[in-house]
Amino acid sequence: MGKRKVLNESALKKIRLPEEGELLGRVIKLLGSDQVLVKCMDDITRRGRIRGKLKRRIWIRDNDIVIIAPWDFKAEERGDIVWRFTLAQVDGLKNGGHIPRDF
Repeated sequence: MGKRKVLNESALKKIRLPEEGELLGRVIKLLGSDQVLVKCMDDITRRGRIRGKLKRRIWIRDNDIVIIAPWDFKAEERGDIVWRFTLAQVDGLKNGGHIPRDF
């Protein structure tokens, strides 16, 4: 079996909300390789690492809304990017009150 073919990202209906220990954040800058700078909801800027599972399937760009899981050590500085939201999903999060309008 091959991987599932997605012709349009809006066809992805499933929205994943942050679980315990995870935060929402906005990508500020791509640092190269698999590293990005993420401004989190708790007003801390962390260096996020794109996990291998996401790196091969999803492209992450500036101003994307992502879910970041801070590491157990260096939690104030580093974290893993777990999920990226599409534009339609971000609108749904804003309408649902999960993220503020100006975020």
